[in-house]
Amino acid sequence: MSTREFVVRVRPLVEYEGMNNSLFAASAADLTIERIRALAARLDQVESLTLEYKSKYSSTLVTTIAAMANTYGGMILVGINDEVEPGVERVVGVDAQTTIDQIVSGCSTMLDPPWEPTFFNVPFGDGSGRSVVVVRVDANVAPRPVLVKLKAPIRLSGRNATADRARLLQLVREEPSATVLPMGQHILSPNLERDNEGKATADFILRTGINLPMGEAGAWRPLSERAVASLARALDDSALPAALHNLGNGAIVYATGFRQRGYNRARKARLVWQATGRPDERMHLVEAVVSVDLPEAYGSAERHPVASVTIDIIARVCQYAESRGSAGWKHRYAVPDLADLFDGLLKTAVDPQVVAEIARIADIDTALVAQPRELHLAADRHVKELLHSNGLQEIPDAGPSSGGVFRANPALNLRNDTDRQEQVDDWLRQLGLDAGLTGMEGLVESYRASPRPRT
Repeated sequence: MSTREFVVRVRPLVEYEGMNNSLFAASAADLTIERIRALAARLDQVESLTLEYKSKYSSTLVTTIAAMANTYGGMILVGINDEVEPGVERVVGVDAQTTIDQIVSGCSTMLDPPWEPTFFNVPFGDGSGRSVVVVRVDANVAPRPVLVKLKAPIRLSGRNATADRARLLQLVREEPSATVLPMGQHILSPNLERDNEGKATADFILRTGINLPMGEAGAWRPLSERAVASLARALDDSALPAALHNLGNGAIVYATGFRQRGYNRARKARLVWQATGRPDERMHLVEAVVSVDLPEAYGSAERHPVASVTIDIIARVCQYAESRGSAGWKHRYAVPDLADLFDGLLKTAVDPQVVAEIARIADIDTALVAQPRELHLAADRHVKELLHSNGLQEIPDAGPSSGGVFRANPALNLRNDTDRQEQVDDWLRQLGLDAGLTGMEGLVESYRASPRPRT
């Protein structure tokens, strides 16, 4: 099998509507029989790169565990018929303990090296004693390559195959600590645009984003106009526009929705949201640019094809205020406004509909769309000169700072409101300390104790 053949078509794993996360990422308490029945009832949720149904244990189940471990990981639901026929019950259930014992035994005798995935028993709760066993295969912790009869199975769309020589060498050469998917890390730092005189054209730019693998169709087809338009609508309906309006400090009168603007090509989409004080003004107080970049060529034996999605926030409220001549004012960004911006940015990046549209463009499961794990800031002046000084004090001789990189806590689930607030607060504290300021911690605590009405 060639490297090209290894890039496969996959389908969305789980419906995101009304859920904090997919079944693959859900906590044990959130793995309910109702959610599993809802998934099984969906005719479009066929077996895919990261999803398989088994009505009962068989040795092929162990091979699938190895294949998922050698690819992107995945989830096997044991106790569900893999085919839907009229009059045939889809969710049949199994005896959980017997099934788990069989899988453990099979993993011990068939896999080289022996390795076990994670198991969850989800009972029917009707007194029948039957359950669905959820088998989670985390490729990031598997001892890759995982062999079966001296061969390395890999996962294609709804089926297993055997790794060719190039893919097997790639698995062997992996560093023990290497992750299977680039989980939102290593987004390129942004650069502020400058005019002919070398002056920055914005107060600051914020950037976050993710990297993600490509399915088979996503690796060769051009971007669909309809898919890009759907992503634009999802962004318009997200938390980002309200946070951007708020950053304008009441000066924004007119704003566009997200629309294609600038450099767009067959494998690159650039969606731009712009706001001005008046419709005829040329200076945009706030802009948001969402870029989707699909790889131009298939991956080599050294790596999978990787797409990227970046979100840039470009603010010019200070420059706008200074440009108003005699009517101008000296603007500084209030910490609560930045808190709302950080929150809106992260909330949009994990928004279920936005994630679904990104997954559709890349032709992958929604479970493979990572959460952003870093935020970049580049400013045209010292950060302390951008912040409203209320409650903040300069540390003598602390030195200047014109930006930085803010890492996310990988233990936090940014879809959860409490976790996301914790991450935003951590970033605000880092912002203050890096700028050589004290008082940010108290300012954040005060803001959280008396939250303002949200728009």
